[in-house]
Amino acid sequence: MSAQTLVKNYTPKKWDLSGLQGISDDTLQIHFGLYEGYVKNTNLLNERLAELRSAGKNSGADPGYAELVRRLGWEFNGMRLHEYYFDNLTKNATALSGGRLYDLAGQSFGSFENWKKDFTAIGAMRGVGWAISFYDAKSDGLVNVWIGDHNINELAGCDPIIVMDLWEHAFIRDYKPAEKGKYIEAFVAHVDWGVCESRLPG
Repeated sequence: MSAQTLVKNYTPKKWDLSGLQGISDDTLQIHFGLYEGYVKNTNLLNERLAELRSAGKNSGADPGYAELVRRLGWEFNGMRLHEYYFDNLTKNATALSGGRLYDLAGQSFGSFENWKKDFTAIGAMRGVGWAISFYDAKSDGLVNVWIGDHNINELAGCDPIIVMDLWEHAFIRDYKPAEKGKYIEAFVAHVDWGVCESRLPG
């Protein structure tokens, strides 16, 4: 098989997060299923794109090929952001009171508490999407942003450090839409700060 037709297949990851306070097991099971759909669709799109490349039909002017490439960005980011999200949750969370991530939050926002206030405020915004705290190596700081569609508003050259899912499937079985703040509190209470800090480069 030529390099042009190699197909990368992804395997869904598994997490044991049962028993989280404020995020029910029912919600998690539905959420895991949605994540597995992103993995499946990423694999299907990679296979179809490989077929088109092998057949010499990978012209950027071909609307069919172009649409599949655009859809790959959506499905792949949906897969990867969910992996970040589940990876940065834990049943055994402890408060963050020091370390590199704590210091970066303080350098970037004046204090860790200011960073947390800003991050949760972004999560509370109307609409569906993601609240993500990125690390920007050029400024050596954290940047909190809202991501709507998975593949829009990603910050070039920055690393996702803390990822919170704000699509309704992440909380709607547990809370009314007006109670999204309770879900945000539950998320923050279960952040695995050690995992998040390990995402900082260097």
